[in-house]
Amino acid sequence: MSAEKRLAELGIVLPRLGAPAGAYVDVVTVNGLAFCSGKGTRDKDGKPVCGKVGADFTTDQAYQHSRQIGLLLLAALKVELGSLDRVKRIVKILGLVNATPNFGDHPRVINGCSDLMLEVFGDRGKHARSAIGAGSLPNNLSVEIELIAQVE
Repeated sequence: MSAEKRLAELGIVLPRLGAPAGAYVDVVTVNGLAFCSGKGTRDKDGKPVCGKVGADFTTDQAYQHSRQIGLLLLAALKVELGSLDRVKRIVKILGLVNATPNFGDHPRVINGCSDLMLEVFGDRGKHARSAIGAGSLPNNLSVEIELIAQVE
C-alpha cells in the first residue's frame, strides 16, 4: 500500500520542519539508505518538550512524544525523497530517553515511533531497534530518535 495514501487514511498531516539547529542536515541518502538525523520532542507550536521521563513525564506521555518524533522523521524523509512511497523499508530506529536513573520502560516509550512506522508502512515498517536511557539529552529534550530507511 502507498504510504502517502495510508497517511491520508489515518488523517495524519505531517508537521513542518524547522531548520537544523547545527552544522548538519536532516537526511543523508547514500547507496539506497536514508540516514535521518536525530529529532527531538516538540510541542504543537514547535517548541522543545523538556524534562525527564519518570519525573516530569509518564511513560504514556513519553510514548506520545516518541510518536510525534516519528512524524517529524517522516516529514524529513518526505522532504528529502519527495514522497514516502519511495521508502522500501524502515531498517533501524535508535531511541534515546532522557530518564531518571530508576526508569526502566525505555522500550515502551520508543514504541510510540515504532508503532507509527507499522501503521504507515505495514510490514515494510518492521525494523531493528535500540531503546536506550540517557542521563541527559540536548536542550533537556525528553526523547530523541534517529532512523535509517531503505529507499528507491
